[in-house]
Amino acid sequence: MTMPAPTSLDEIERYYDAVPRSSARVEDFGPLSLFIREGAGWPFYARPAAGHSGPVTAADVDAVRARQRELGVPEAFEWVAEVSPALRAAVEESGLAVHEHPLMVLDPEAPAAGPHPLVRILDAADPLLHAALVVPHLAFAAPGTAVGPAGPSELAAEITARAGDGRAEQVADRIRAGRSGVAAAFEDGLPLCSGMHNPVGPVTEIAGLGTLPSARRRGLGRAVTAALIADARARGVRTVFLSAGDEDVARMYATLGFRPAGTALIAGPAED
Repeated sequence: MTMPAPTSLDEIERYYDAVPRSSARVEDFGPLSLFIREGAGWPFYARPAAGHSGPVTAADVDAVRARQRELGVPEAFEWVAEVSPALRAAVEESGLAVHEHPLMVLDPEAPAAGPHPLVRILDAADPLLHAALVVPHLAFAAPGTAVGPAGPSELAAEITARAGDGRAEQVADRIRAGRSGVAAAFEDGLPLCSGMHNPVGPVTEIAGLGTLPSARRRGLGRAVTAALIADARARGVRTVFLSAGDEDVARMYATLGFRPAGTALIAGPAED
């Protein structure tokens, strides 16, 4: 298989700046921008301001963190290490912990994986959209690839607890507008794995992909990713990328044709 044509990290950087703007307002803090979600859904983050190439200080980071605390949203920062190399020192001086994630881009020559019988693309009216969107909450609470105890009963409780969070309505609006595609694996009417991609022009990121811990090691994450790739290609997307949770997960994505492109950094308060 040929290696992918070089994908500009600047293209991915422009995507990271553009994608929240359809559902967030932006507050500027000099070299940093804070995206504040309008309506329901997962909160956004702060990141380097578009076009800013000057220094970033711990005081800049402190100012954003103070605003995040005032708003009651997570003190979260996301950026690409190779594009904004100086930000890490300022973030760490401010007291946040930084986590590295392999940034990977799909080889445009990668052959398409075949469809999986349990996986489908969801439309805006799918009655299981809400349930599918809940799965990653349980997956992210138990990171890694090992099989875990959280299963159908925990999922049912979480679906009920999040019934009024507005997430499904927000994502349904994005699906209707062509700004998101969602895929999920179902068995006996129960979602076991789900994820989405969010195209902006010719670029999309596969994000929010998670498998119910009790259903891991069945190839469902790979199958849902393959369905999202197929959906993105059907929309004419040229560049598909993602951030892997760790190197083990990155190896799974590599079997679909994803190749290393850089390092995505995510910062937040250190866990006790």
